[in-house]
Amino acid sequence: MNIYETYGVKPVINVAGAMTRYGGTLVGRRVLDAMEDAARYSVSLDQLQAAASRIIARRTHAEAGIVTCGASHALTLATAACICGWDVARMNRLPHTEGIPNEVVMPLQHISGYDHAIQAAGARIIPAGIFNDTPEPFTVRPTDRWELESCITEHTVAIAFAPLPGSHPPLDQVIEVAHKHSLPVIIDAAARVPPLNNLHLYIDMGADLVAISGGKGIRGPQASAILCGRRDLVGSALLQMLDLAGERFDEWSPPADLIPREKLRGKPLHGIGRSGKVTKEAIIGLLVALESFSEEEFAALSATRLELVRLIQDNLTELPGVQVQLCDDEEQHYPVLQVTVEPDAIGRSALDVVRTLKSGEPGICFDETEVEQGVIYIDSLNLESQETAAMVGTRLRAALT
Repeated sequence: MNIYETYGVKPVINVAGAMTRYGGTLVGRRVLDAMEDAARYSVSLDQLQAAASRIIARRTHAEAGIVTCGASHALTLATAACICGWDVARMNRLPHTEGIPNEVVMPLQHISGYDHAIQAAGARIIPAGIFNDTPEPFTVRPTDRWELESCITEHTVAIAFAPLPGSHPPLDQVIEVAHKHSLPVIIDAAARVPPLNNLHLYIDMGADLVAISGGKGIRGPQASAILCGRRDLVGSALLQMLDLAGERFDEWSPPADLIPREKLRGKPLHGIGRSGKVTKEAIIGLLVALESFSEEEFAALSATRLELVRLIQDNLTELPGVQVQLCDDEEQHYPVLQVTVEPDAIGRSALDVVRTLKSGEPGICFDETEVEQGVIYIDSLNLESQETAAMVGTRLRAALT
């Protein structure tokens, strides 16, 4: 009996990837051992974040970086930093932003439910662009550069961007427009690593704040993320997350390379980020995962997982009405298997198949992004044994026949 079953909860097999709803990534032994060791000690969180900043800066090419409680909270802190800077009075007001600049411009096709994180800081999202005039509902035409720039006013504090393939305007143009108006660019790169190069790609391009999940491809703790970028903005974000309630301001010595005390009139009283505090164990876990995340480690993990998805693929060959192929991987993700189902040929839909497997013992959870179109994706990120891969292949074959 495992720890979850002790509490009456049945574990599932997660081949949906780093989905939060299934607990994210399976964390490796090295990270778990580091987190257990970290739990044995007390430590000053501002000093620990300063140490984290030096490691994150080296890996991301940023001036500074901190560990946050997930990528969503990184976006909240990034927005709060753009609204407040070093103004402690503004920090103490958030999320109430009446009378102060609070608008974040975003291309319309980038806006999603994830952006509640931006609004949680008190920001108002200004969409750039309009819906298309085609009959297809919710079709969004690409946003032009001039449309993005036309949304900038004296109330604008930042431009936010989600760098998906085909994003428009291109990121280099977005950065150029923002910096022309002395505005920072916030990048939501939560799920954009791997490839390893994306750890520093957006900073190299000139982005000012980048949020990267620690609980996805980096394989760190689920409730962890990196917020990296300009030193002043990262420092403001950290300041709005720290617990300073019992600290005497005249005796406080924050890490000078992140928080210049002379720029502050006082201390924030439980800032907007306090609701998403990150633990010392999560900080250490993410740092160990980040330092372990290398081209060599990724290549080894990918090679192992490719063998496992091949086992699943072999179980599904020559099934009438079923097409199986490895997805093209131009961006160097962990291997993904695509299973396309023809309902008329097998007598049931792809949705029926995944529902059957999810309700089995143990439940198997798939990436259902395109299940309504007859496509089932098998993400190999959390595949760690031949036994698990064989079970997925055998049960999927049975469900398809």
